[in-house]
Amino acid sequence: MPDLPATLSSAATLRKRLHMRHLRLALALAEHRSLRRAAAQMALSQPAVTKALHELESVVGTLLFTRHARGIEPTVFGEALIRYARVVLADLDALHDEFAAIAAGEVGKVRLGSILAPVPSVLSGVINALKARYPRLHIVMQVDTSDVLVQALRQDALDVVIGRIPEGTVADDLDFEPLFEESLAIVARAGHPQAGKRGVKLASLAGYPWIIPPAAVPMWQIIDQTFRDNRVPLPEDIIETSSIMGTLPLLADSDRIAVVPGAIAEYFVALGALAVLPVAMRGRLVPYGIVLRRRRAATPAMRLLIDAVRAAGPGAPQAMTELEPLPAR
Repeated sequence: MPDLPATLSSAATLRKRLHMRHLRLALALAEHRSLRRAAAQMALSQPAVTKALHELESVVGTLLFTRHARGIEPTVFGEALIRYARVVLADLDALHDEFAAIAAGEVGKVRLGSILAPVPSVLSGVINALKARYPRLHIVMQVDTSDVLVQALRQDALDVVIGRIPEGTVADDLDFEPLFEESLAIVARAGHPQAGKRGVKLASLAGYPWIIPPAAVPMWQIIDQTFRDNRVPLPEDIIETSSIMGTLPLLADSDRIAVVPGAIAEYFVALGALAVLPVAMRGRLVPYGIVLRRRRAATPAMRLLIDAVRAAGPGAPQAMTELEPLPAR
Protein backbone atom coordinates (compact mmCIF):
# COMPACT_ATOMS: atom_id res chain seq x y z
CA MET A 1 0.00 0.00 0.00
CA PRO A 2 1.65 3.27 -1.07
CA ASP A 3 1.97 6.09 1.42
CA LEU A 4 -0.37 9.01 0.86
CA PRO A 5 1.39 11.90 -0.88
CA ALA A 6 1.84 14.97 1.28
CA THR A 7 -0.11 17.00 -1.28
CA LEU A 8 -3.11 14.67 -1.63
CA SER A 9 -6.23 16.82 -1.86
CA SER A 10 -8.97 16.80 0.75
CA ALA A 11 -12.46 15.49 0.10
CA ALA A 12 -13.76 19.07 0.16
CA THR A 13 -11.29 20.05 -2.56
CA LEU A 14 -12.33 17.12 -4.73
CA ARG A 15 -16.00 18.06 -4.39
CA LYS A 16 -15.25 21.63 -5.37
CA ARG A 17 -12.69 21.19 -8.16
CA LEU A 18 -13.18 17.74 -9.69
CA HIS A 19 -15.46 17.96 -12.73
CA MET A 20 -17.08 15.61 -15.20
CA ARG A 21 -14.54 16.52 -17.88
CA HIS A 22 -11.81 15.20 -15.58
CA LEU A 23 -13.59 11.86 -15.22
CA ARG A 24 -14.11 11.57 -18.98
CA LEU A 25 -10.42 12.34 -19.50
CA ALA A 26 -9.38 9.64 -17.01
CA LEU A 27 -11.53 7.06 -18.79
CA ALA A 28 -10.21 8.02 -22.23
CA LEU A 29 -6.62 7.72 -21.01
CA ALA A 30 -7.40 4.39 -19.33
CA GLU A 31 -8.94 3.03 -22.53
CA HIS A 32 -6.24 4.15 -24.96
CA ARG A 33 -3.10 4.29 -22.77
CA SER A 34 -1.99 7.10 -25.09
CA LEU A 35 -2.26 10.88 -24.93
CA ARG A 36 -2.52 11.07 -28.71
CA ARG A 37 -5.31 8.50 -29.04
CA ALA A 38 -7.19 9.93 -26.06
CA ALA A 39 -6.97 13.37 -27.67
CA ALA A 40 -8.40 11.98 -30.91
CA GLN A 41 -11.33 10.39 -29.06
CA MET A 42 -12.09 13.61 -27.20
CA ALA A 43 -11.63 15.79 -30.32
CA LEU A 44 -8.87 17.77 -28.62
CA SER A 45 -5.27 18.48 -29.47
CA GLN A 46 -2.59 16.44 -27.71
CA PRO A 47 -1.21 19.55 -25.94
CA ALA A 48 -4.73 20.27 -24.66
CA VAL A 49 -5.03 16.74 -23.25
CA THR A 50 -1.57 17.00 -21.68
CA LYS A 51 -2.58 20.29 -20.05
CA ALA A 52 -5.88 18.79 -18.86
CA LEU A 53 -4.07 15.82 -17.31
CA HIS A 54 -1.69 18.15 -15.44
CA GLU A 55 -4.74 20.06 -14.18
CA LEU A 56 -6.42 16.82 -13.05
CA GLU A 57 -3.31 15.68 -11.20
CA SER A 58 -3.11 19.11 -9.57
CA VAL A 59 -6.74 18.81 -8.44
CA VAL A 60 -6.17 15.34 -6.98
CA GLY A 61 -2.76 16.17 -5.58
CA THR A 62 -0.83 13.17 -6.88
CA LEU A 63 0.51 11.50 -10.01
CA LEU A 64 -2.23 9.56 -11.79
CA PHE A 65 -0.42 8.29 -14.90
CA THR A 66 3.21 7.48 -15.55
CA ARG A 67 4.63 8.39 -18.94
CA HIS A 68 6.96 6.12 -20.91
CA ALA A 69 8.04 5.55 -24.50
CA ARG A 70 5.09 3.27 -25.31
CA GLY A 71 2.45 5.56 -23.85
CA ILE A 72 1.04 5.97 -20.35
CA GLU A 73 0.02 3.67 -17.49
CA PRO A 74 -2.20 4.50 -14.50
CA THR A 75 -0.63 4.58 -11.05
CA VAL A 76 -2.42 2.96 -8.12
CA PHE A 77 -4.13 6.33 -7.56
CA GLY A 78 -5.03 6.51 -11.22
CA GLU A 79 -6.61 3.05 -11.06
CA ALA A 80 -8.74 4.19 -8.12
CA LEU A 81 -9.87 7.30 -10.00
CA ILE A 82 -10.70 5.25 -13.10
CA ARG A 83 -12.79 2.82 -11.04
CA TYR A 84 -14.83 5.59 -9.45
CA ALA A 85 -15.14 7.49 -12.73
CA ARG A 86 -16.81 4.45 -14.28
CA VAL A 87 -19.24 4.25 -11.38
CA VAL A 88 -20.13 7.96 -11.55
CA LEU A 89 -20.78 7.90 -15.30
CA ALA A 90 -22.75 4.66 -15.01
CA ASP A 91 -24.87 6.27 -12.28
CA LEU A 92 -25.60 9.18 -14.62
CA ASP A 93 -26.72 6.70 -17.28
CA ALA A 94 -28.97 5.07 -14.69
CA LEU A 95 -30.36 8.48 -13.72
CA HIS A 96 -31.21 9.17 -17.36
CA ASP A 97 -32.91 5.77 -17.64
CA GLU A 98 -34.94 6.44 -14.50
CA PHE A 99 -36.00 9.87 -15.76
CA ALA A 100 -37.11 8.26 -19.03
CA ALA A 101 -38.99 5.53 -17.19
CA ILE A 102 -40.80 8.03 -14.97
CA ALA A 103 -41.71 10.13 -18.01
CA ALA A 104 -43.10 7.02 -19.72
CA GLY A 105 -45.16 6.08 -16.68
CA GLU A 106 -42.95 3.12 -15.77
CA VAL A 107 -42.02 2.06 -12.24
CA GLY A 108 -38.32 2.07 -13.11
CA LYS A 109 -35.53 -0.30 -14.05
CA VAL A 110 -33.50 -2.71 -11.93
CA ARG A 111 -30.50 -4.72 -13.11
CA LEU A 112 -30.41 -8.02 -11.25
CA GLY A 113 -27.53 -10.47 -11.14
CA SER A 114 -28.06 -13.93 -9.69
CA ILE A 115 -26.28 -17.21 -9.24
CA LEU A 116 -28.12 -20.15 -10.78
CA ALA A 117 -29.62 -21.85 -7.71
CA PRO A 118 -32.35 -19.31 -6.83
CA VAL A 119 -33.58 -18.81 -10.40
CA PRO A 120 -36.10 -21.71 -10.44
CA SER A 121 -36.66 -21.91 -6.69
CA VAL A 122 -37.03 -18.23 -5.74
CA LEU A 123 -36.57 -15.69 -8.51
CA SER A 124 -38.98 -17.09 -11.07
CA GLY A 125 -41.84 -16.68 -8.59
CA VAL A 126 -40.59 -13.32 -7.31
CA ILE A 127 -40.18 -11.82 -10.78
CA ASN A 128 -43.49 -13.15 -12.11
CA ALA A 129 -45.31 -11.76 -9.06
CA LEU A 130 -43.63 -8.37 -9.40
CA LYS A 131 -44.42 -8.17 -13.11
CA ALA A 132 -48.04 -9.13 -12.47
CA ARG A 133 -48.38 -6.25 -10.03
CA TYR A 134 -46.08 -3.78 -11.82
CA PRO A 135 -46.18 -4.60 -15.55
CA ARG A 136 -44.03 -1.56 -16.38
CA LEU A 137 -41.26 -2.50 -13.98
CA HIS A 138 -38.23 -3.11 -16.22
CA ILE A 139 -36.11 -6.02 -14.94
CA VAL A 140 -32.82 -6.98 -16.59
CA MET A 141 -31.40 -10.26 -15.26
CA GLN A 142 -27.91 -11.74 -15.62
CA VAL A 143 -27.16 -15.27 -14.37
CA ASP A 144 -23.53 -16.02 -13.61
CA THR A 145 -21.10 -17.00 -10.87
CA SER A 146 -20.73 -14.81 -7.79
CA ASP A 147 -17.26 -13.55 -8.70
CA VAL A 148 -18.48 -12.23 -12.07
CA LEU A 149 -21.63 -10.72 -10.55
CA VAL A 150 -19.88 -8.96 -7.66
CA GLN A 151 -17.37 -7.43 -10.05
CA ALA A 152 -20.24 -6.16 -12.21
CA LEU A 153 -21.96 -4.77 -9.11
CA ARG A 154 -18.82 -2.86 -8.13
CA GLN A 155 -18.57 -1.44 -11.66
CA ASP A 156 -22.22 -0.36 -11.45
CA ALA A 157 -23.23 -2.72 -14.25
CA LEU A 158 -25.70 -4.33 -11.79
CA ASP A 159 -27.93 -2.90 -9.04
CA VAL A 160 -28.64 -6.01 -6.96
CA VAL A 161 -26.87 -9.37 -6.74
CA ILE A 162 -28.32 -12.58 -5.35
CA GLY A 163 -25.22 -14.58 -4.55
CA ARG A 164 -22.21 -14.78 -2.25
CA ILE A 165 -19.12 -12.71 -1.56
CA PRO A 166 -16.27 -14.60 -3.28
CA GLU A 167 -13.69 -16.20 -1.02
CA GLY A 168 -10.94 -13.82 0.08
CA THR A 169 -12.73 -10.72 -1.19
CA VAL A 170 -12.15 -7.50 0.75
CA ALA A 171 -15.75 -6.40 0.93
CA ASP A 172 -15.67 -3.09 2.79
CA ASP A 173 -17.62 -1.49 -0.06
CA LEU A 174 -20.42 -4.08 0.01
CA ASP A 175 -23.37 -5.04 2.21
CA PHE A 176 -24.52 -8.64 2.43
CA GLU A 177 -27.78 -10.07 3.77
CA PRO A 178 -27.68 -13.89 4.02
CA LEU A 179 -31.06 -15.42 3.22
CA PHE A 180 -30.91 -18.87 1.66
CA GLU A 181 -29.18 -22.19 2.31
CA GLU A 182 -28.06 -24.25 -0.67
CA SER A 183 -27.69 -28.03 -0.83
CA LEU A 184 -26.05 -30.05 -3.60
CA ALA A 185 -27.29 -33.14 -5.43
CA ILE A 186 -25.63 -35.80 -7.58
CA VAL A 187 -27.67 -36.21 -10.76
CA ALA A 188 -27.77 -38.08 -14.05
CA ARG A 189 -30.23 -38.43 -16.92
CA ALA A 190 -33.55 -40.01 -15.98
CA GLY A 191 -32.68 -43.27 -17.78
CA HIS A 192 -29.20 -43.64 -16.30
CA PRO A 193 -28.23 -47.21 -15.23
CA GLN A 194 -27.89 -46.05 -11.60
CA ALA A 195 -31.17 -44.09 -11.55
CA GLY A 196 -33.80 -45.55 -9.22
CA LYS A 197 -31.40 -47.91 -7.46
CA ARG A 198 -31.27 -48.08 -3.68
CA GLY A 199 -28.08 -48.12 -1.68
CA VAL A 200 -26.03 -46.46 -4.38
CA LYS A 201 -22.43 -45.92 -3.25
CA LEU A 202 -20.06 -43.23 -4.44
CA ALA A 203 -17.54 -45.90 -5.39
CA SER A 204 -20.03 -47.38 -7.86
CA LEU A 205 -20.49 -43.97 -9.47
CA ALA A 206 -16.80 -43.10 -9.72
CA GLY A 207 -16.32 -45.36 -12.73
CA TYR A 208 -18.70 -43.26 -14.80
CA PRO A 209 -17.61 -40.07 -16.58
CA TRP A 210 -18.43 -36.94 -14.56
CA ILE A 211 -19.14 -33.26 -15.07
CA ILE A 212 -17.82 -31.08 -12.25
CA PRO A 213 -17.35 -27.32 -11.78
CA PRO A 214 -13.90 -25.72 -12.00
CA ALA A 215 -11.84 -25.63 -8.81
CA ALA A 216 -12.53 -21.88 -8.41
CA VAL A 217 -16.26 -22.56 -7.91
CA PRO A 218 -17.22 -23.10 -4.21
CA MET A 219 -19.06 -26.39 -4.78
CA TRP A 220 -15.87 -28.02 -6.11
CA GLN A 221 -14.43 -28.12 -2.59
CA ILE A 222 -17.49 -30.02 -1.33
CA ILE A 223 -17.23 -32.50 -4.20
CA ASP A 224 -13.54 -33.02 -3.50
CA GLN A 225 -14.18 -33.48 0.24
CA THR A 226 -16.99 -35.97 -0.44
CA PHE A 227 -14.66 -38.17 -2.49
CA ARG A 228 -11.90 -37.86 0.13
CA ASP A 229 -14.22 -38.77 3.01
CA ASN A 230 -15.41 -41.84 1.11
CA ARG A 231 -11.82 -42.79 0.21
CA VAL A 232 -12.77 -42.76 -3.45
CA PRO A 233 -10.46 -41.11 -5.99
CA LEU A 234 -11.89 -38.40 -8.20
CA PRO A 235 -13.04 -39.76 -11.57
CA GLU A 236 -10.45 -39.71 -14.33
CA ASP A 237 -12.94 -38.90 -17.10
CA ILE A 238 -14.26 -35.43 -16.27
CA ILE A 239 -15.54 -32.35 -18.03
CA GLU A 240 -15.27 -29.06 -16.14
CA THR A 241 -18.06 -26.52 -16.49
CA SER A 242 -20.22 -24.39 -14.20
CA SER A 243 -22.86 -23.91 -16.93
CA ILE A 244 -26.13 -25.76 -16.42
CA MET A 245 -26.96 -25.21 -20.09
CA GLY A 246 -23.70 -26.93 -20.94
CA THR A 247 -24.29 -29.71 -18.41
CA LEU A 248 -27.83 -30.75 -19.35
CA PRO A 249 -27.18 -31.76 -22.98
CA LEU A 250 -24.04 -33.64 -21.92
CA LEU A 251 -26.07 -35.59 -19.36
CA ALA A 252 -28.93 -36.25 -21.76
CA ASP A 253 -26.68 -37.83 -24.38
CA SER A 254 -24.49 -39.97 -22.12
CA ASP A 255 -24.15 -41.80 -18.81
CA ARG A 256 -22.25 -38.89 -17.30
CA ILE A 257 -22.92 -37.83 -13.73
CA ALA A 258 -22.93 -34.26 -12.42
CA VAL A 259 -23.30 -32.26 -9.22
CA VAL A 260 -25.77 -29.37 -9.29
CA PRO A 261 -27.52 -27.18 -6.69
CA GLY A 262 -30.39 -29.01 -5.04
CA ALA A 263 -32.98 -26.50 -6.28
CA ILE A 264 -31.81 -27.03 -9.86
CA ALA A 265 -32.00 -30.80 -9.41
CA GLU A 266 -35.57 -30.58 -8.08
CA TYR A 267 -36.64 -28.42 -11.02
CA PHE A 268 -35.30 -30.74 -13.71
CA VAL A 269 -36.39 -33.90 -11.89
CA ALA A 270 -39.94 -32.50 -11.96
CA LEU A 271 -39.58 -31.99 -15.71
CA GLY A 272 -38.47 -35.61 -16.13
CA ALA A 273 -35.04 -34.62 -17.40
CA LEU A 274 -32.88 -35.70 -14.46
CA ALA A 275 -32.73 -38.26 -11.67
CA VAL A 276 -31.10 -37.69 -8.29
CA LEU A 277 -28.62 -40.42 -7.33
CA PRO A 278 -28.99 -40.88 -3.54
CA VAL A 279 -25.43 -40.30 -2.40
CA ALA A 280 -25.08 -37.63 0.29
CA MET A 281 -22.66 -34.76 -0.23
CA ARG A 282 -20.35 -33.91 2.68
CA GLY A 283 -21.17 -30.36 3.66
CA ARG A 284 -23.22 -27.47 2.39
CA LEU A 285 -22.34 -24.27 0.66
CA VAL A 286 -22.35 -21.10 2.75
CA PRO A 287 -25.66 -19.22 2.55
CA TYR A 288 -26.28 -16.87 -0.33
CA GLY A 289 -28.34 -13.72 -0.21
CA ILE A 290 -28.60 -10.09 -1.26
CA VAL A 291 -25.41 -8.19 -2.10
CA LEU A 292 -25.52 -4.41 -2.54
CA ARG A 293 -23.02 -1.61 -2.93
CA ARG A 294 -22.64 0.16 0.40
CA ARG A 295 -23.83 3.75 0.63
CA ARG A 296 -25.69 3.55 -2.67
CA ALA A 297 -29.26 4.78 -2.29
CA ALA A 298 -31.75 2.19 -3.52
CA THR A 299 -34.11 3.28 -6.29
CA PRO A 300 -37.84 2.51 -5.99
CA ALA A 301 -37.39 -0.36 -8.47
CA MET A 302 -34.51 -1.79 -6.42
CA ARG A 303 -36.58 -1.58 -3.22
CA LEU A 304 -39.47 -3.47 -4.85
CA LEU A 305 -37.16 -6.29 -5.88
CA ILE A 306 -35.22 -6.44 -2.60
CA ASP A 307 -38.40 -6.52 -0.50
CA ALA A 308 -39.86 -9.28 -2.68
CA VAL A 309 -36.71 -11.41 -2.38
CA ARG A 310 -36.69 -10.92 1.40
CA ALA A 311 -40.34 -11.95 1.59
CA ALA A 312 -39.48 -15.16 -0.26
CA GLY A 313 -36.72 -16.05 2.19
CA PRO A 314 -37.12 -18.23 5.28
CA GLY A 315 -37.96 -16.55 8.57
CA ALA A 316 -37.96 -12.86 9.37
CA PRO A 317 -35.89 -10.48 7.23
CA GLN A 318 -32.40 -9.88 8.55
CA ALA A 319 -30.59 -6.58 8.75
CA MET A 320 -27.92 -5.91 6.16
CA THR A 321 -24.55 -6.86 7.61
CA GLU A 322 -21.25 -5.11 7.07
CA LEU A 323 -18.71 -7.56 5.76
CA GLU A 324 -15.31 -8.64 6.92
CA PRO A 325 -13.15 -10.83 4.64
CA LEU A 326 -14.86 -14.22 4.70
CA PRO A 327 -13.24 -17.46 5.90
CA ALA A 328 -12.43 -20.13 3.35
CA ARG A 329 -15.43 -22.09 2.11
